[in-house]
Amino acid sequence: MEKGKSLHLQEIIFSSSNPEISRAISRLLKEGHIRKIAPKIYTPNLEEDPSVIIRRSLFRIIGHLYPGILLSHRSALEFAPTKTGDIFLTYTYERKVKLPGITLNIVKGHPPIAGDNPMSDGLYVAQKERAMIENFQESRKSGEESKTLERRQIEDKLETIVRVQGEDGLNALRDKAREISEVLGMEKEFNKLNAVIGSMLATRNSKILTSPIAIARAFGHPYDPDRLNLFEKLFVELQQRTFADIPDKNTTQELFRNFAFYEAYFSNFIEGTRFEVEDARRIIETQKPLPARDEDSHDVLGTYQIVSNRQEMSITPKDAEELITILLYRHKIMLSARPNKNPGTFKDRNNRAGDTEFVDYNLVRGTLIRGFDFYRGLAHPFAKAAYMMFLVSEVHPFPDGNGRIARVMMNAELVKEGQSKIIIPTVFREDYLGGLRQLTRRSEPDTYIRMLQRAQLFSTSLSGQDLNGMKHVLVQSNAFKEGDEHILRIVGE
Repeated sequence: MEKGKSLHLQEIIFSSSNPEISRAISRLLKEGHIRKIAPKIYTPNLEEDPSVIIRRSLFRIIGHLYPGILLSHRSALEFAPTKTGDIFLTYTYERKVKLPGITLNIVKGHPPIAGDNPMSDGLYVAQKERAMIENFQESRKSGEESKTLERRQIEDKLETIVRVQGEDGLNALRDKAREISEVLGMEKEFNKLNAVIGSMLATRNSKILTSPIAIARAFGHPYDPDRLNLFEKLFVELQQRTFADIPDKNTTQELFRNFAFYEAYFSNFIEGTRFEVEDARRIIETQKPLPARDEDSHDVLGTYQIVSNRQEMSITPKDAEELITILLYRHKIMLSARPNKNPGTFKDRNNRAGDTEFVDYNLVRGTLIRGFDFYRGLAHPFAKAAYMMFLVSEVHPFPDGNGRIARVMMNAELVKEGQSKIIIPTVFREDYLGGLRQLTRRSEPDTYIRMLQRAQLFSTSLSGQDLNGMKHVLVQSNAFKEGDEHILRIVGE
């Protein structure tokens, strides 16, 4: 009965032909310890929406239900369902399967070949070259319900390859795709891919390209030269200074999450998403938005989801491509409840704050890529954190959420090296913005650096406390105060 006893410890339980397991499932179902959320799928999670549970274990579920199935077409490049909940797969037959919140679009096609990789249980994922060819197939549907990406999106992915791996990398992809196309009988699709690659490498007519970034590749990658000068100024100043290590005292998971609550709270408050502390706490504890404030509540939830995850916050970019990937992913999570803000997508029009106009939307990628070169030259975690925060803030790559994502990227640098994270409390908002303005408008980094050092010293005082204990320290620090008559105090200083 050991198998039966352990079933309730698994979030996803599959029906089984094993009589012992089948009886255990029936018993747990009858006793109300588990529930059925889809055909052949049960869970002991009685609270969350079935669609949330399914998404969390989606790849495992697919592999279990259809052993040997292949994640293909756009899904092999995106590794996630589309906004409409569609995911695309190749198997021995064609079928459309509805799961809570997800539609499995199964097409009949060639099984996994050499180079296609096992992903989860019985699920394989099409290798990049195969997926590229598949995305040049004709599709009867469009948009998020199409099995193929738009041409512009494919060109963006190809441009990423040449940017990171150089022309040799793109040529290697083309050579392998040619071989695969012969195995799959997709020579026509390969010819389309070949034409795009040739245009990007300026060996063919670039007029067939549709992606601005691919066109930029064909004519050189543009960036904002004035911002690069500003980034260099900050880099030089950070390089010339010596910074003390300030180890994070919130080493347990509970303490880390307690700190993350106030980190998410203040990061949203400073951007105008205002809640009473107890209301924000209720949102986090219940994982449910407040009535009539759904989007604002999800802003706090999305930020907390990232900053409370030590594993996620330990990820920092090794190269420019990873920087872009991390930014897009975290922004998508953070603003997931605001589809009108295009979560996970760089801005498609220019933005500004007061008299400051940020990097032109056509220059975002190039400026981030070039700006990353200075980041690579920094060693101390505080220096890297300060630089990364300013890089993202100054480029302002998204339509919304730029301040929050900049602070997330800053704190990830500190978490990775076991250093105290930085909270910008309400009372310190003008100091924070003033430091940014001094650097942006006057190329003066000193105020900005000292501002962040002060904020980190304050933040390290929030340690070894439960949420109420932390709140007591915050009150003593004037953290919640607004107005010029209040200043940030550091308890114990």
